[in-house]
Amino acid sequence: MDKIRWGILGTGRIAGDFATGLAAESDAEIVAVGSRAQHTADEFADRFAIPNRHPTYDALAADPDVDIIYIATPHTLHKENTISCLNAGKAVLCEKPFAINSAEAQEMIDCARTNGIFLMEAMWTRFLPHIRDMVRRIEDGQIGEIRLFQGDFCYRAPVNPASRAFNPDLGGGALLDIGVYPISLVHHLLGSPARIASLAHLGETGVDELAGMLFQYEDGALAVMSTAVRANTPHSLHISGTKGEIRAHDRWWAPSGFTIRRDGHEQETVRPDFIGNGWNYQAVECGRCLREGLTEHELMPLDESLAIMRLMDGLREDWGLRYPME
Repeated sequence: MDKIRWGILGTGRIAGDFATGLAAESDAEIVAVGSRAQHTADEFADRFAIPNRHPTYDALAADPDVDIIYIATPHTLHKENTISCLNAGKAVLCEKPFAINSAEAQEMIDCARTNGIFLMEAMWTRFLPHIRDMVRRIEDGQIGEIRLFQGDFCYRAPVNPASRAFNPDLGGGALLDIGVYPISLVHHLLGSPARIASLAHLGETGVDELAGMLFQYEDGALAVMSTAVRANTPHSLHISGTKGEIRAHDRWWAPSGFTIRRDGHEQETVRPDFIGNGWNYQAVECGRCLREGLTEHELMPLDESLAIMRLMDGLREDWGLRYPME
């Protein structure tokens, strides 16, 4: 493949972020977009100079010029859209959260494996240069064994029952939208916890507006995390080990940097150079997988996406949060 030919399913803000990032890569191009109406497909295509504009998602899935499709629709449509694209023979990068729940995630995974087609959850943070460097140093033992992981991702928005963040019909709430970021990173580092404790405040629309989560692992390590759509926090990440610590800089989940302190060493600040807006790194890795004939990516395997969905299912069960479509 000279260039990986992308289709984008959906035309919202996240679709725009992905398209902006992909424009920074020379070995990929966006050749098609699909929306629920011709005028929204045309508007998005005009914005990003996309040649093929489809008025339905199924038409995008059937486009012979497309190698892989990025799913950028609300959480509640991820399963339906992903399975439609897979059954049409298209590889898929599906925006996080992978699905509404683990049962949906399992259906998506089964479909991909039955068809032998590439599928990955779009957890873009895993592929950012500073996160890759941070994880590499931890895996190399530079801070010893992790004892405490502290991470937050919270913002304050006005309550709007119709918006995606507050509407239960759209899978609203903090956990699936942004709480998944620290959960995914700590799972990448430590795997599934042995014990979980959590508390959440369910707001007037019934979704989680604020939550605190505590994971404990078999070796005694702890992960303390918070997520909210009604409270601002520093978006901080601090990982403390037996031989040192890593503290991420501003907005750890976006292109950023970190400071590492190791016993017996000078403190080091790391701020890698970035290309694009950061959304492009996951796309490049998807392209590599397609060129190599892989159906999963080693950094974001399907079984791990499923395990994370099961963790979040358990949290919501403890909170009494069940969506209308479940």
